[in-house]
Amino acid sequence: MLLPLQRFAFASDPERIASSRLPRPFTRPFRVPPAATRVAGPDPDTDYYVMDMVPVQANIIDGLATTMWGYNGSVPGPTIDVMQGRKTVVRQRNLLPNNHLGQPTTTSVHLHGSASLPQFDGYASDVIGQNAWKDYHYPNFQNARTLWYHDHVVHQTARNAYMGLAAMYRIFDPHERSLPLPKGRYDVPLIVRDAMFDPRGQLLYDDDDNSGLMGDVILVNGDPWPVMKVEARKYRFRICNASVSRSFRWKLDSGDPFTIIATDGGLMPAPQVVGSFRHGAAERYDVIIDFAKYAPGRRVVLRNMSNPNNIDYTNTAVVMAFDVVAAGDLSNNEVPSQLANNNDVMNLAPTQSVKTREMRVERSNSMWTINGRTWHDVIRSGYKEVFANPKLGDVEIWNLVNKSGGWFHPVHIHLVDFKVLSRNGRPPMAHEKGPKDVVYVGENETVRVIARYGPHLGKYMIHCHNLAHEDHDMMVQFEVGTGGPDPILADPAKPMPSPSGF
Repeated sequence: MLLPLQRFAFASDPERIASSRLPRPFTRPFRVPPAATRVAGPDPDTDYYVMDMVPVQANIIDGLATTMWGYNGSVPGPTIDVMQGRKTVVRQRNLLPNNHLGQPTTTSVHLHGSASLPQFDGYASDVIGQNAWKDYHYPNFQNARTLWYHDHVVHQTARNAYMGLAAMYRIFDPHERSLPLPKGRYDVPLIVRDAMFDPRGQLLYDDDDNSGLMGDVILVNGDPWPVMKVEARKYRFRICNASVSRSFRWKLDSGDPFTIIATDGGLMPAPQVVGSFRHGAAERYDVIIDFAKYAPGRRVVLRNMSNPNNIDYTNTAVVMAFDVVAAGDLSNNEVPSQLANNNDVMNLAPTQSVKTREMRVERSNSMWTINGRTWHDVIRSGYKEVFANPKLGDVEIWNLVNKSGGWFHPVHIHLVDFKVLSRNGRPPMAHEKGPKDVVYVGENETVRVIARYGPHLGKYMIHCHNLAHEDHDMMVQFEVGTGGPDPILADPAKPMPSPSGF
């Protein structure tokens, strides 16, 4: 059985590289992750990809090569773009070293935000062993949204994601395409995370007794504190917090606002203008920043004002900079007053709920738990124990309760989008007034969410997306209806070599 990282041997006081060796902010150019390359396949209505999980040498600390893990040798991995209604098949091949930190190198790939069948959802115990492969099938029937794919293997998710196994996946649909929002090179992925390094320039894992990993270097699309050259116009930034534990509170040093147009599950009903907002691990927010008012030569800095129970360092208060260089192309440069034309989850009302449940996220006996239960309990039950068993199509309200002042929990419910009804009995914050699949449950907060459970039968995970908490062991499962595909046995990974084609 794979054990939580808590049971690995770590130095009690790991040595970090001297701060004088760290890169200085705003000395690296910004780059966009590469686009994924399709391969040939038998179905003309399906896009096919092959992703090799392999070691890669990254240039983060000057003069030192950092070993990371990347999909197709890229950190972050290649961005997959699809149109609504086109299916994809992604062959994931585990070509990583035989072991890491004393454990076998296994993986499981979760397309976060996709309503995938159980056997293709990246179920934690549905593992791809070293020198093995698995085809993941994605339906892409959902509305336009920013998704991301990342590792999700049992008790090792934090390690694998921290090593670099994360990338963006975007679904587009005709309605969103018809809106005059920024497109093309003005629609920019920002995969943001933190990291720490040892004196040799290697990634250092220290989760502070399983509480959370807080690095002193901020990476944007794999580069430390980059500078992006921008035109004097609007840009759409799809911000994904890919940190193991850190949350952010965004603010522009100019004092100008963000216009939030989309959340985890796609476009909001209407844009929300905010001066700052908090962003937990795994959440995605699509924001518009308008550089039109700035003269060429002006630098605008994206700042991180942080949140309680983060650990901050000298330069974690800044993330990246934008240098305005010229007047811009002003096509697709508007934000409509209405965005989503019809979104079922945002139309849900409490009166439709057939059941209300309480989910307590808490620490017990040195383990992070949900209602006192853990993924180890799920394993011991033969994967039968469930937190909830809604019928297909049922609408339920879940109260997510964090009674502790010592930590925040970004809670992720697989399969479904949900609507935030309230936070501590008050209306949701402006930035979360859109469809969500992760919600920041802050210190001493109760967040009330509503969802319709489906469209598939089967078992799906619920967990804290502070990955140190997930691995130690804050994850349980729910089951929609009965008789769904077994997430482990329905389509298990296969040993290499993989077929030469689809």
